[in-house]
Amino acid sequence: MAVRTQPIGADASAPAIAGGSRRRRRWAALLREPGTALGFFVVATLLLAGLLSPWLPLDDPTKINLTDRLLPPSAENLLGTDHLGRDTFSRVVHGARMTLLAAAATLALSMTIALTVGMLSGYHGGWPDTALMGVVDLLLAFPSLILALAVAGALGPGLFNVLLAAGAVWWVGHARIIRGVTLGARQMEYVMAARAAGAGNLRIILRHIAPNIIGPIIVIASLDVGWIILGIAGLNFLGLGAQPPTPEWGAMLNDARPHLQTAPRLLLLPGAAIFIAVLGFNLLGDGLRDLLDPRTARPGG
Repeated sequence: MAVRTQPIGADASAPAIAGGSRRRRRWAALLREPGTALGFFVVATLLLAGLLSPWLPLDDPTKINLTDRLLPPSAENLLGTDHLGRDTFSRVVHGARMTLLAAAATLALSMTIALTVGMLSGYHGGWPDTALMGVVDLLLAFPSLILALAVAGALGPGLFNVLLAAGAVWWVGHARIIRGVTLGARQMEYVMAARAAGAGNLRIILRHIAPNIIGPIIVIASLDVGWIILGIAGLNFLGLGAQPPTPEWGAMLNDARPHLQTAPRLLLLPGAAIFIAVLGFNLLGDGLRDLLDPRTARPGG
């Protein structure tokens, strides 16, 4: 009777290689989708512009030159100047850095709270679940932007206070979603096996549940970046966030309001930047959802 031989470890490595190959093919297929490719390009461009803005050959975005105020676009000032003679192109590019940093900080704070509340609620159940979801239901009764406006108004003007306010209210909807996926994960066999082996609750949550629900979490986080950018820009537009002369898109819209008739480009440019940023993150988030959520994966992926 012939015995088939094969290299030791071939069976263990083949699934991993196949899984990696499938992921690469799905990434390649997604990037061939016009929407996902456009979103990736927009987000990558914004990140590069934001990160490199201090070292780019641009004028000082806070330098005031009243003799050059409200100049039209030219070779020296690609997008013209604002009402204080500051280079508009430089302020828009530097505003990308400020906006992206603010959105990242808000997302990190809100997702940290959402993960803590959602996973504790979904894993433990019982009275902790009832109490935490009661708080979530209470906060969901208020529109997020209105609640953030109230918190920011109570803390006082300042970008840091706006970030605290936005992060403190944006976690609510995420917590309910994370609770739902945690409820499903805690019933899986690998969690029951870990519990039977004597693993503690914290170890089970961090080592077994969290890695297996990371896909949906990345999806909801990526899809929410656009809303966070809009919310922060709105709070800055109302004067609660970045204070002059900080270049921030929402604050630039507020500064440009008195010049709507004489220089409408001062409103259109930061407004277009916000629109493009939100569109890019939404398109990229849709692509990540197709990649990480098997229920929405396209046929043949």
